[in-house]
Amino acid sequence: MSSNATPTTHSDRVNAPRDYEVIVIGAGVAGIYQIKRLADLGVKATVLEAYSDLGGTWFNNRYPGARFDSESFTYGYSFSKELLDEWDWSEWYSPQPETLRYLNFVADKFNLRQYMQFNCRVESMIFNDDTDTWTLTLTDGRKLTTRFVVTALGVLSIPTRPEFPGMDTFKGLSFHPFDWPHDQPDLTGKRVAIIGTGATAIQIIPEVAKIASKLTVFQRRPNWAAPLNNAKIDKAEMAKIRARYDEIFAACARTPGGFEHEPDRRGFYEVTPEERRELWDRLYDGPGFGIWLQNFVEIFTDENANAEFSAYIAERIRQRVKDPVLAEKLIPKDHGFGIQRVPLETGYFETYNRDNVELVDSGETPIKTITPDGLETSNRSFEFDVIIYSTGFDAFTGAFDQIDIRGAHGKQLRDKWADGPSTFMGLMVSGMPNLIMLAGPQHASTNFPRGAELAVDWVTPFLEYLWKHGYTRFDAREEAEQAWVQHVKDMYQGLLMGKAKSWITGYNANLPGHEYGKTRYNIYAGGGPKYARTIARCAEKGYEGVDLS
Repeated sequence: MSSNATPTTHSDRVNAPRDYEVIVIGAGVAGIYQIKRLADLGVKATVLEAYSDLGGTWFNNRYPGARFDSESFTYGYSFSKELLDEWDWSEWYSPQPETLRYLNFVADKFNLRQYMQFNCRVESMIFNDDTDTWTLTLTDGRKLTTRFVVTALGVLSIPTRPEFPGMDTFKGLSFHPFDWPHDQPDLTGKRVAIIGTGATAIQIIPEVAKIASKLTVFQRRPNWAAPLNNAKIDKAEMAKIRARYDEIFAACARTPGGFEHEPDRRGFYEVTPEERRELWDRLYDGPGFGIWLQNFVEIFTDENANAEFSAYIAERIRQRVKDPVLAEKLIPKDHGFGIQRVPLETGYFETYNRDNVELVDSGETPIKTITPDGLETSNRSFEFDVIIYSTGFDAFTGAFDQIDIRGAHGKQLRDKWADGPSTFMGLMVSGMPNLIMLAGPQHASTNFPRGAELAVDWVTPFLEYLWKHGYTRFDAREEAEQAWVQHVKDMYQGLLMGKAKSWITGYNANLPGHEYGKTRYNIYAGGGPKYARTIARCAEKGYEGVDLS
């Protein structure tokens, strides 16, 4: 502003013309709940969704085998008793179509579609220091102004695709699982390649193997995985679940991961090897994340304890794979079980016993090029009808990097986060006024809806506080942000997960700057209860660490 310019008054800022008071970006689990809370308050708000309908992760990921690895009844929203009474889950771990039906049911029940705009991808967000407003430019050319922006972008919403030479020459069907065609291509009798053996591939592989004439899996490095042990929920079981919803959500609130699974508080070395084995047998044969989250705490912190437990899991894998040489290729040697997020599987290891399934070690014989008829490794040529690039996601920060976000004085978020995210409580970023993130980087790593509800239930009263006191601007203080980042780093200390090649710590071989050993502190590893107490204290102290003006 020049010295001759008229200073902007408080009245100018309050009355600055704008299209909305709040714009929410993303109509997934978090965005749906946030617009519900804003609609209840009568706030002029909208949700911008890049895709053609709501659902986020559950709208786009339509690959065979896509389903929860959280228990369905811990994944649904807890905010409405009426909703809990009306919705019946059909399985312990809901498949994608049912989950998408559920989210549509919620939106329709509370008449939320009227606040949503679809096929609205945000290209840029520019903050105006004079009016304390954001201007969002959409890819359709429209510009929208708002006082506040709440991002609900999703942790795994930007797929990373490999850059093999010749990918554009392949004559068959090829795609990343995130882009699985919604019209469900028929893979029956097809020769299919899947590149990658991460959590998504582990769900896809058993399903495709049942119908493909030949499935070839290209594995660079194996992942640990454990049985999902899914089951149907009949009416009697659903009635029991409904009767204990208060108990279920209370358990989720007090456990580190936001599930009903609570750690075994006995010391690892206080029980005999036989007792440890008894626990592991029971958990391995039980449902869901029990094998991971109901275990001894030491498996996350003590290398010897983790090695003993990993040897147990390796033994169970060997029992399930007939070829002992192949079994060894499916057992990770570079990290222990449970020190990165554990994929849950249904018949994954048994799939490699099938005559129509082949495992190729692409660490030993790398893929060199994609050809019109298939692909070539360093020692062999393959012919395929379909290639599935299951090569992961640009996690946590990728969705933010897709948008040109410029905060106070034109500061670009993409530049600030070039070497990894820095936030205040995973909710705000210093220098990005009036921007709030739901389940952003450095937010508590928990069962996603539990963390999303926690965030929305903090953000909504915060906005009400601003409106009540006439504030038009907030910004996290730089020193508060740096203190939070240091706290996040401190929470990694003593945890074995920091040594793993994991997307949680920023490793992604398909992304520059995401190499192993260059840790990006993407999550808050202190657990849900500690995180909830921390953000509650901030609010109780008048939003300490945040400048309000």
